Amino acid sequence: MPVDLHSFAIPEEARVRHLRWKATVDFRSRTIHATATWEIESNTLADTLVLDTKGLTIDHITLNDNQPTGFRFAEPDALLGEALTIMIRPDTKRVNIVYQTSPDAEALQWLQPQQTSGKQHPFLFTQSQAILARSWIPCQDSPGIRFTYDADVQVPEDLLPLMSASNPQRKNSTGVYHFEMQQPIPAYLLALSVGDVSFQAVSERCGVYAEPVALERASWEFQDLENMVIGAESLYGAYPWERYDVIVLPHSFPFGGMENPRLTFATPTILAGDRSLTSLIAHELAHSWSGNLVTNATWDDFWLNEGFTVYFEHRIMEKLYGRDYAEMLAVLSLQDLNETLLTFKAENKEQDTCLKLHLEGRNPDEGVTDIAYIKGYFFLRSIEEKYGRAKFDAFVKDYFSDNAFSAMNTEKFIVYIKKYFQSHYRLVLEDLKLNEWIYDTGLPSNCPNPVSGKLKKVEAFLEKWNSGEKPDVSVGREWSTHEWLHFLKNLPEVVNLEQMEVLDNFGNFTSSGNAEITTLWLVMTIRNQYHQADSKLEQFLINTGRRKFLIPLYRELLKSANGRDRAIEIYAKARPNYHFVARNTFDALLK
Repeated sequence: MPVDLHSFAIPEEARVRHLRWKATVDFRSRTIHATATWEIESNTLADTLVLDTKGLTIDHITLNDNQPTGFRFAEPDALLGEALTIMIRPDTKRVNIVYQTSPDAEALQWLQPQQTSGKQHPFLFTQSQAILARSWIPCQDSPGIRFTYDADVQVPEDLLPLMSASNPQRKNSTGVYHFEMQQPIPAYLLALSVGDVSFQAVSERCGVYAEPVALERASWEFQDLENMVIGAESLYGAYPWERYDVIVLPHSFPFGGMENPRLTFATPTILAGDRSLTSLIAHELAHSWSGNLVTNATWDDFWLNEGFTVYFEHRIMEKLYGRDYAEMLAVLSLQDLNETLLTFKAENKEQDTCLKLHLEGRNPDEGVTDIAYIKGYFFLRSIEEKYGRAKFDAFVKDYFSDNAFSAMNTEKFIVYIKKYFQSHYRLVLEDLKLNEWIYDTGLPSNCPNPVSGKLKKVEAFLEKWNSGEKPDVSVGREWSTHEWLHFLKNLPEVVNLEQMEVLDNFGNFTSSGNAEITTLWLVMTIRNQYHQADSKLEQFLINTGRRKFLIPLYRELLKSANGRDRAIEIYAKARPNYHFVARNTFDALLK
């Protein structure tokens, strides 16, 4: 496997295999005090184990049954942290590290009670992807290195901890909880949340965790969890992680979802009240195969996680809700991708429109764009459309089973898919097209062109609207979120104030509780100086932590008259509510 330039680990000399983690979560000091005991494998000549850390304070380290040993930190790197080198011997089987985290650990977000929905208890959640696990556990923080783990975690008695492992469904009287993850995972899938949450089962193997005030709403929104799992299994094989649960986190969570095994972390912004945004859950479920089961070997190969996952997500949604529903998602995705391509071109970042990335010396978060997700999806769909769905489905199913619990890089993938189609179907995949999709910028000429009948009707409505006719506005009552998004995306960029009022009356956009719709509308209000939405904009930016929604709004503010001052003023109020990942983005954007 290739060298991971985002990790100090030297796994060919000594690598971790199992983690025994014993921890106490301290909300007063905003720290975790822990002992990480690693079971390791090493070659006979190895005399050191190298781990990734960032901001950790090491109390002491011992080997096996508490035999003293030496250790040292390398000079800190602003991005990668500090390499921790531990002296080991040929008979070393276990390394015991007693340490504590920093109050500013990048993976940990400590929330005050007022930052939660219930307003009564504090909350903690982690975000380890891409290279932040090292800020709360000393580890070999590379997606190509897997390990199993078990943990004992002590928390305040009125709170419930959950991990990417076997989980409790109710609080106990001791505040101490045991966890086990028996399938090997990479470090970025280590996860912990601690808060006042309750559980509601959706099926025998699926359920929802949320703060009590949001639990009923969340469990209603996710009633199709079991059907999603069944649909996924019918496509690409048995679900490999036993349970599939979802926890709805507070609003400061910086992403739509995080595919932590057995427990998806989800943003509350998908609680739309009509189950229209649950394709995000299908996406995180699909990661149980693509990403969690077969993992990108390095962050340069991130598209292998996300391209497969978006493809799988669309297939799950088609299975549950029909072809036209899935095509609506594909049409909207292609629009987003084309906007991203234009943005990258304007910013002279066209090299980042290749699927295979070059992130050496850069934060892997820079690869979390529509390129990995949507260009990756259309690449895989182009193969399906050319050679037939039946052949492609057989390939994907075997790809997951043949490479289960292992890492995959782009070059190894090319060899695998070419060999598979040659040996199974006597078909030769063209190097030229594969290379064009993977290593070239932009979109190849054979990019699929999805078509949605429902969105065509929206376009007919838009044509009348934009021409000044008065279409039947009652049709909007029947539109799904996706149809409303298509409508908003295809309105003229410049709209006068009178037209903005007419639009607002038509769609009740300023009062919408749907975050996807709200974001598109607020971009329009900034651009067209529709000040009736100013208060909504400020509250949305302060109370939403998801970068997908925040980035276009802050960018639009920066382009508007006096917008920079307003953006900085709002950000000063909002920043304490944002996770490190979001703060990192907007500190740079607004500097």
